[in-house]
Amino acid sequence: MHEEVIHDHDIVGKTTREDAVHLSHLSEEELVVEKKLRRKIDSLIMPLVITVYLMNYIDRNNYAAARLQGLSEDLHLKGNQYQLGLSILFVGYVLMQVPSNMLLNFSGRPSWYIGFFVIVWGLVSLLTSQVRNAADIIACRFILGIVEAPFFAGVLFYLSKWYTKSELNLRMSIFYSGSLLSGAFGNLIAAGILKGLAHKRGLAAWQWLYIIEGAITMAIGVVIVFVLPDFPHTWTALTPELKHVANRRMALDAADVDLDEAGGMSQLKGMKLAFSDPKTYVLAIMYHGTTGAAGFQNFFPTLTRTLGYGNYVSLLLVAPPYIFMVFWSFTHSIISDKVKNRFWFFVYPAIPVFAGAFIFMFSNNFGARYFSLFLLIFIFATNGTIYAWIANAIPRPPAKRAVALAFVNSVGNAASIWTPFIYNSTDGPHYVVAMGVNIALTGMAVIGACVLRWLLTRENKRLERMDDVDAVLTEKEVARLRKTAEMEGIDIATARALQKGYR
Repeated sequence: MHEEVIHDHDIVGKTTREDAVHLSHLSEEELVVEKKLRRKIDSLIMPLVITVYLMNYIDRNNYAAARLQGLSEDLHLKGNQYQLGLSILFVGYVLMQVPSNMLLNFSGRPSWYIGFFVIVWGLVSLLTSQVRNAADIIACRFILGIVEAPFFAGVLFYLSKWYTKSELNLRMSIFYSGSLLSGAFGNLIAAGILKGLAHKRGLAAWQWLYIIEGAITMAIGVVIVFVLPDFPHTWTALTPELKHVANRRMALDAADVDLDEAGGMSQLKGMKLAFSDPKTYVLAIMYHGTTGAAGFQNFFPTLTRTLGYGNYVSLLLVAPPYIFMVFWSFTHSIISDKVKNRFWFFVYPAIPVFAGAFIFMFSNNFGARYFSLFLLIFIFATNGTIYAWIANAIPRPPAKRAVALAFVNSVGNAASIWTPFIYNSTDGPHYVVAMGVNIALTGMAVIGACVLRWLLTRENKRLERMDDVDAVLTEKEVARLRKTAEMEGIDIATARALQKGYR
């Protein structure tokens, strides 16, 4: 391979040390503008995406609450038909992930793209209230998976276009709080409907559940279409100064420009780059493990039902573990960002998960078994960390990141296709097989984290060469520097200076 040595004195108009330092960091004036920009992003984007994610999980998981409200009896579900209804949603969900994110990145209009699908999945959820048999509910769940698919991986990619590495973990955890809150309030809503609307106007409680929550989702989708900004460089509410800082800070964060090549072919190139990066597959395996270990959430009301109370109290008992995890995950993410570490914050939650699974398997005491649910739910503490880790570990360009995020999310959620079948009613009340599988999946995720850490350490050693001005660069490295220099309007030596210290 052709190699080229680049020194500052080889470049016309060489960059001084002071210029390099200035260009590799935001100036004091730009830092003031950045604070204003971050407040503007946080105050609009985060509330919108959290609200949608709250409804996303409520619409997806109201199936578990509907089971306790008579859905299985009314639809005459037999054998593993309930589990099939759980599983089939993720078949459609997984199939749509990668093509959807490629289309999202190519379209350049997340507001219209995501908003449209939010409206459609709200409509599907609402119409699920009219199903009459097992075939109907299974078909509706499959369609719901297809129309929900664009949202989650799409928002992960979307947020990575707005926030830097040091900001992402907390924002990802704040975003993920929408799903945790849905676990709490979705079941509280279900309990309220069970108590107040059952058999009103000739409709069962589970039918009202789908009607009310589906209608709310459709209304939120309309808001997303007209209010959610697309990308920093296209948001008309930003002044030129704010746009400049928004784009510059993301380029500095990546030590590279965060833009794709022109033309639709860049999306296919991005897919090739994503699938040729071993980190993509390691992250996918890690996420498959944590998602599979979190599969008990689809049976949470059933698990609390084993504690000896009726349907209404069982739904209420689901809320406290989720509310606890909302506060824990915030603290977890703040500390993770502060100490700038992902590995240990992904690994430590495995310890309480292991303990919770063993306690649930072998204890008959109410206090111990309910406490075990608080331990099992620690698996959700890993989610904000792995979402941020995905965006951090998969480098630019955006087309590559979009495909990688979608692929990791699809492989991760594929665990939800098969894990419902390990929760057989005949295994209650201890569900030994399911808890054993949860332990194995959590262990698999921890091993994957160790492999990822090794890969990143190896890459960082290669990046150290960029700090050595006398290091010989490959043709590929030189071409990348030229592209960054062109997009930023600087020379190659300055582009290299931007990457000093990047890991």
